[in-house]
Amino acid sequence: MNANENFDKLMIQETKKAGKGKKLLLHCCCAPCSSACLERLKDYFSVTVLFYNPNIETDEYSRRKNELIRLINETGWADFIDCVHDESEFYGAVKGFETQPEGGDRCKKCFALRLEKTARLADELGFDYFTSTLTISPLKDAKTINEIGKKAEKKAKWLFSDFKKRNGFLRSTQLSEEYGLYRQNYCGCVFSRRQNP
Repeated sequence: MNANENFDKLMIQETKKAGKGKKLLLHCCCAPCSSACLERLKDYFSVTVLFYNPNIETDEYSRRKNELIRLINETGWADFIDCVHDESEFYGAVKGFETQPEGGDRCKKCFALRLEKTARLADELGFDYFTSTLTISPLKDAKTINEIGKKAEKKAKWLFSDFKKRNGFLRSTQLSEEYGLYRQNYCGCVFSRRQNP
């Protein structure tokens, strides 16, 4: 996998090849990021949203989860699966990497934690594909996320993506405004909040 890989093109090709109605488990971090991803995927897959984010602090977690559920209820674009919120899973995964800068090895550990869980659940629940909204952020490296997602793949297939392409991030801001979604200014973990007060 090289840095110039067009993950958006790969997603389009796979979507066409898969045919309509395949089941996709979409790991979501928040309603704003999810909005444009869901809008793009809903006509091609039977989408279920997974809200697994032990990295997000408790109060912020509840706020983001409630906004995501509201978006899904208002649009009907997906089903929803929740997970137990246990921040100790995140702190265990990033132990020793606490001082890493945003976007560094700590983030890679966090991505792996969430995408490996998504892959396991996709397999257990009989999904055909899994992917994540994480690639919509201009601050997150699509190559890194796709490498981690592909590595987590077992039975369910990783759907390559770069949701920021084709003005994905811009569309997420438009949909956030349209639905009055709460938009945060940090990834959700305590370390990110300290860097983005």
